[in-house]
Amino acid sequence: MAAIGKTSAPDSLERSVYLPLEEAAWLYQANQVCPEDLPMTAAQALAVGVDSPVLCELAGLPRHADPRDIRDTFEQALAELGIALPDHRLAQRYALRRLATRFAAGDAGLAELASDEWLEIEGETAEEQAFVALLPPCACCIEYTLGLDVVAWEAQLRIAARALVSHPTVGPGI
Repeated sequence: MAAIGKTSAPDSLERSVYLPLEEAAWLYQANQVCPEDLPMTAAQALAVGVDSPVLCELAGLPRHADPRDIRDTFEQALAELGIALPDHRLAQRYALRRLATRFAAGDAGLAELASDEWLEIEGETAEEQAFVALLPPCACCIEYTLGLDVVAWEAQLRIAARALVSHPTVGPGI
């Protein structure tokens, strides 16, 4: 098995098979994946040819299994496949950029952006900081964000999201 993170041509096909698991690892570290969704992620990885004993075990766990068991098994499966869990802070930055990408593309609504967890992210770039500064702590705060009307705020948020998406990223597959 090729090591994750290599970029040579023979490994690129194998890397593309691992990418959904790598992304799940990044989102997991950023607390953006519900444990009950991880068995399905494992099943999807098995369906595209990724195979390991612990990954099979994870795919066989029911959604209502103890979340601690699911998390432990997921982490073991990643280790078995040679996929390292990223640093929590980098994972949060990846999740923020992913949210900005989805919002800029129209795949995430305003209510999805409203969460106090984004306010805890210390953006490392001006683009990350600008995007986070516009995010409301809860859905009820949307109309009060920065004292702007919702239409003007949404326009500013889209500009900030596009600026963030247009800069180099952190995350899986890089």
